[in-house]
Amino acid sequence: MGSLSVFTHRGLVHWQGLLVAISLFSFWCQPTTAQLAIVSTYAAEGKEVLLRVRNKPPNHSGLHWYKGEGAKQNNLLAFLIDKPEMYFRGPSFGRVVLKQDWSLLIKKVSKADEGMYTIVVYLTDSKKEIGFGRLTVYEPELVVSLVASNTTVTENKDSVVLTCNTNALFIHWLFKGMNLKLNERMKISEDHRSLTIDPVKREDAGYYWCEVSNPIRSTESWSVTLDVKFE
Repeated sequence: MGSLSVFTHRGLVHWQGLLVAISLFSFWCQPTTAQLAIVSTYAAEGKEVLLRVRNKPPNHSGLHWYKGEGAKQNNLLAFLIDKPEMYFRGPSFGRVVLKQDWSLLIKKVSKADEGMYTIVVYLTDSKKEIGFGRLTVYEPELVVSLVASNTTVTENKDSVVLTCNTNALFIHWLFKGMNLKLNERMKISEDHRSLTIDPVKREDAGYYWCEVSNPIRSTESWSVTLDVKFE
């Protein structure tokens, strides 16, 4: 028996090749489901914030909001039951309010509200989806000062640590009026609040300052001048 073939306007196409083509087309056209998530948000202390949900699954029977990363019952903040025989959403008053679009309203935000949040959505097929997001709370009024461990140092002998004391979320270092360019002798801490130069060289002499900001304003410190002596 000869091999099965399919006739097209261009001639004969082997049936195995056609199946491969169909399989690849089906693979490429597979619908992709976006991951359920809480939109990570910044909020000023004392204000209210709305934690929004994106990529909501269409078929659901309820949901739970939790403070922290994970579904721990003692961290439950709000819930929704949405079934044909029952609809209940809570809380709908107080400092934490669950909105109809699943977003969570937090009034008079404090630093204690900062951190990860978890939403668990229960689907109608007894499965569930879990999403996470972070709330960062900042002080609206910025405070900043720059101090140095020593302002007069000797080249190739001494080191210096500059510390930017601030309540800001973002810190940017400047040197002689321009963005600081790090070299192998310079190290910025993980929180960007300290700059270490070890050892100091004559080209490090000059004035330094830090520029700080949060989502609504920015400011900068007074400059600190580093004097480098050399022999």
